[in-house]
Amino acid sequence: MSLSLTIELNDQDLAHFKSALEAAHKAAGDRSPDEIVSAAAALLENAQKVRLPDFIRERLERLDDMIAMVRDEGWHLDDEDRRHVLSALVYFADPKDVIPDHVEVLGFLDDAIMVELCVRELRHELEAYDEFCEYREREARKRGVEPSAVGRTEWLDARRDELVERMHSRRQREGGGFGIGYGDSSGYGRPGYTRAWRPSLFRFR
Repeated sequence: MSLSLTIELNDQDLAHFKSALEAAHKAAGDRSPDEIVSAAAALLENAQKVRLPDFIRERLERLDDMIAMVRDEGWHLDDEDRRHVLSALVYFADPKDVIPDHVEVLGFLDDAIMVELCVRELRHELEAYDEFCEYREREARKRGVEPSAVGRTEWLDARRDELVERMHSRRQREGGGFGIGYGDSSGYGRPGYTRAWRPSLFRFR
């Protein structure tokens, strides 16, 4: 038997998470991009030590995608786009948690909620990256190589540049800067969707 619950956050609730993000930015201080990514990666490592509800697991998968975007040699984000993603990841580098991560089932609930908000903010980046990964895997298979063995190549760079240009156009239409987006979430349960290869850290239980 399963139980479905709907979590609805009002403006005041969302303001709380926005404040938490701002506090994380201050707490991060002089942390380097590598330190921010490593701290977010450690959260994923700890998450694999406990049983996770699907709701949380699916959102931690998207956190894994955000980390992959800044680690992926083929995607090679420019400095501005990299900072935009890191501004989301910085929350997960803050050791303070509303719910301690070691608590079974619910330990990563607050992290999952923040991932959901970050996914909405970075939806154009994530959609572009998903398409990039799908293209790389499809074309790599045609060429008889493993997607994981493809670094930067001319045929991949051309597609990457197209997707980044589209991503910038869509983001510009909605305004720049990192806030808490309230739009539709992205990447959960698309019909027929199989996650293409990327440099992932998260392995599901």
